[in-house]
This record gives sequence, structure tokens and C-alpha cells, in this order.
Amino acid sequence: MRRSYVILGILAVLVFIGLNSYYIVDEREKALRLWFGEVTAEIGEPGLYFKVPVIHEIAKYDDRILPLDTEPLEVTPADDRRLVVDAFARWRITDATQFRRAVGASGISGARSRLERILNAELREVLGGVPSDAVLSVDRVSLMNQIRDQSRDEADALGIRVIDVRIKRADLPDQNLEATFERMRAERQREAADEIARGNEAAQRLRAQADRTVVETTSEAQREADIIRGEADALRNAIYAEAFGRDPEFFAFYRSMSAYERAIQGRNSTLVISPNSEFFNYLKSDTSAQIARSAGQLPAVQTDTAEDSSTDAGPVIEVPDAGLPDSAETETDTGGSDTTGAADTQPADE
Repeated sequence: MRRSYVILGILAVLVFIGLNSYYIVDEREKALRLWFGEVTAEIGEPGLYFKVPVIHEIAKYDDRILPLDTEPLEVTPADDRRLVVDAFARWRITDATQFRRAVGASGISGARSRLERILNAELREVLGGVPSDAVLSVDRVSLMNQIRDQSRDEADALGIRVIDVRIKRADLPDQNLEATFERMRAERQREAADEIARGNEAAQRLRAQADRTVVETTSEAQREADIIRGEADALRNAIYAEAFGRDPEFFAFYRSMSAYERAIQGRNSTLVISPNSEFFNYLKSDTSAQIARSAGQLPAVQTDTAEDSSTDAGPVIEVPDAGLPDSAETETDTGGSDTTGAADTQPADE
């Protein structure tokens, strides 16, 4: 019974030794074989390897490209405009032995913390020497390359190769956003005011030019119209003068008939003038009246003498409406032989 226990114990020890006497290195890993904490071998090729149980310790590290996202960092560029920068990096372990000696047993997590400190320091140094406009422009690419190159020099001491560094975000702090927005808004309003002023200036210039063209065109048309009107008036006066020269008496008669037609219009026209006025020469002359009636220019006119006790009372001339455009009534009232008449014409509502 005791022998069986011993055999079982020996078998258990052999199984433990057998299970701990080999290890497998994956193609995505690097391995270090340690002897009481000291590196005795670095295995970079994948495969099956053996070790001394308990004495040898195997440390494995990822051989792939690893990411590193830094915490948002507040930097102050050369123009004293603070920016919140969020960056990330890609890195890889190139020397596992150096990496073990630099970070110790903390491994990947310890390397990430140290690499983040290196990146933050380089971000502050590089971005602090340029204005904020360079960080927010296409010059950011050259700045990121500069940060990557400077980070490599320090990361090489850790056995790490920095593959790339990129800035994901570069924003203003929350307390500066409102002031920046106000400044941008004021700048846009100033540009809009400038554009409006230039537009108004151009519109005023075009409007003045159009007004000048209108005035010039109107003046030219008015001048031509005055010339044509003057020529027409001259031709009319020439025709009148020629007609007057041929038969002065008939011309005077025609002008009087035209004056009668224009003066005695409407349904209730009244003229108060002196009976001795030259206006009634052709009405008082029997020969002229006969000529007018024969020519169809004037209807029969009846002349009555108003009965008045005064010796200076003049005749009352009544003009019937037959043959005229509108009926007219003419009354003559004189207060003495030297009294001049005043004309009051009241045309009827059409």
C-alpha cells in the first residue's frame, strides 16, 4: 500500500516535470528564457522548445504592431492659444531583451505608460514651438512626422520602435470655445458688412449711370421735340400768314367764328361784357351775319334791346343753341357808357 503511494507520487512528479519542461512560441510572439530573472536566451522563431522546470522562466511578448491611444492633452502653442490634443501611436517591440531590462516584469502595460509619457512630452515640445494655425492646417502632417522621429530616439532605449504618430483631434478648450465663436462671428459680420458696402457702392454707381442716361435721353428727346414743335409752329404761322395775306377780311371772320365756338360752350354759358366790345362785331353787322349764315358757321341771331330807364343800357344778345355745339345765353349789363365788362363763364357739368 505504501509502495503504491510512492509510485503515484513519482508519477505525479514526472507528469509535472514533463508538462513544465517544454513551451510553444507562437508566430505572433517573442519569448525570453530567464534563469532566476536573468535573460539567458531570446527566441524569435515559432516552434516547440524545452526548458528546465522551476529553474527556467519563460516571458512572452506580442510581436505585432500595437496601438496606443493617449489621453487628451492640453498644449499651448506659440500664439498662446490653448489646444486640447488627442493623439495615438503605433509601436512594436524590436528588442525583447532590452524591453525586458527596461520595463521589467510589468511587460506591455508598463511599456504603454512609459511610451505615453514620451509622446506627451514630444507633443508639448513640438506643438509649443508653432502657432495654432499650423496645428489646424496641412502643416500638421510635418508636425506629426517630427513628433514620431523624436519619439523614436527615446523609445529605442526601451527596445521599442515607434511606427507612426497621428493627431486625431486638436480642439480649443471648452472655456475658450465661446470666445472663439464670438470672434469668428464678428469677423464674418465684418466681411458681410464689407460685401454689402461694396454692393451698395456698385448699385449706386449703376443707378447714377442709369439716371444720367435717362436725363441725357430725355433731354435729347425734349430737344428734338422742341425742334419739331418749333418747325411745326413756324409752318403753321406761315400758313396762317399766307391765308391772311390772301383774304384778310375772311381770315378775321374765321378767327372770330372760332372764338365764338370756343367761348360759347356748355348748356348754361353766360358772358357779362360791354356791348361795344369788338368781340361782337360780326354779330352786330347784318352783312357779316348774313355771310356767316350763308356759310353755315352761325345760326340765326335775334337781337333785342333791353328795356331800361337808363340811357346807357346796351343791347342784350341771346344766342340760341341751334346749330352750335352747346346752347349759350349771353346777357349784357352795363352801369354807364364808360363801364368795362367782366366775363363770368359757368360751364355746365358734363
